[in-house]
Amino acid sequence: MARSTTVVSRAERGSIAGVGVGLRSPHVSEILSELPDVPWFELLADNHMAAGGIIPIQLEMICEHYPVTFHSVGLSLGSADPLNLDYLGRLKTLMREHRIAWLSEHICFTALDGKYSHDLLPIPYSEESLGHIVDRIGRTQDFLGEQILLENVSSYMEFNESSIPEAEFVSEVAKRADCHLLIDVNNIYVNACNQGIDAEDYIDWLPAECIREIHLAGFEDHGDYILDAHNNPVADDVWMLYDRLIRRVPHVPTLIEWDNDIPDFERLMQEADYAAKIKSEALDATSQEIGHAAA
Repeated sequence: MARSTTVVSRAERGSIAGVGVGLRSPHVSEILSELPDVPWFELLADNHMAAGGIIPIQLEMICEHYPVTFHSVGLSLGSADPLNLDYLGRLKTLMREHRIAWLSEHICFTALDGKYSHDLLPIPYSEESLGHIVDRIGRTQDFLGEQILLENVSSYMEFNESSIPEAEFVSEVAKRADCHLLIDVNNIYVNACNQGIDAEDYIDWLPAECIREIHLAGFEDHGDYILDAHNNPVADDVWMLYDRLIRRVPHVPTLIEWDNDIPDFERLMQEADYAAKIKSEALDATSQEIGHAAA
C-alpha cells in the first residue's frame, strides 16, 4: 500500500475529494505508523469529545496528515428535547481546533427526556416533523456558523403518521433548512427491502445540488428483513445503486463505513478502491458527455 509522506496544510484540511474511509480504532496505530495513501478520513465526533488521554493526541496526529470530517450521532435533531448547547459547544470548539472540513448528522432522534439511545431512531415523515427538524437544523447551523450535512437513516417500519415519501422528505429537509445532504446508499437499499420503496426512484428524486457526501456500507440479511449492521462488504445491489447516484454527482466524495466485525485495513481499502473505480468511470462518462455537447 502506498505511503503518504506529505503533511496536510491547514488550508488543505478542508479539501475532501475521492473515496475516503471511516477511521476506526483497530486501524489507528497502523495508519499513524504507515501513513497510507488515503484521500480523507471521517471520524465519529462523539469518540473525541472527552478531554485528555491518548484519543485527542491521535486526533491531532491524524489531522496533521489527512483531511478529516466529523460524523455525529448525538445532536438528536428530530427529538422534542431542547438542543444540547453544551454538546454543540464542544463540537464547535473541536472542529475549529482541528480544522475539521465539515460535520454530518442524521435525520433522526437519539434522545428523549434526557435519555440517550444507542440507535438512530427514525421520525415520522410528516409536515409537522419536517417543520420541527428544519427549525432545529437552522438553529444548529446558526450556532456553529456553518452548514452541516444531514444523512438519511435506515428503518424497519413506517409510522402511521408519515404522509410524505421518504425521498421527498429528505429532499425538503435540505431545501428548507439550507443544509447539505449525506446520502447513505446502503440505507436506501435497506429501506427498499424492508418497506417496499423504489430505491431507483429514491435516487432519482434527490436534489443533486444538495448532495455533498455519499456513504457506502454492508448489511446483514435476516431473511424477513435486512439489518443496517455495517459488518459486511458492500452488496452488489448497493454498488448498482451507487453507480446510479454517482453518475448524477460524479464529483461528490464517497466514504466506506465498516463498523462491526471490522476487517484489516487492506480489506477496507479494497472496498474503497472499488468505489473509486466506479466513481472514475462516472467522471469519464460526464467528461465525454460534456465533450459531445460542446462539439
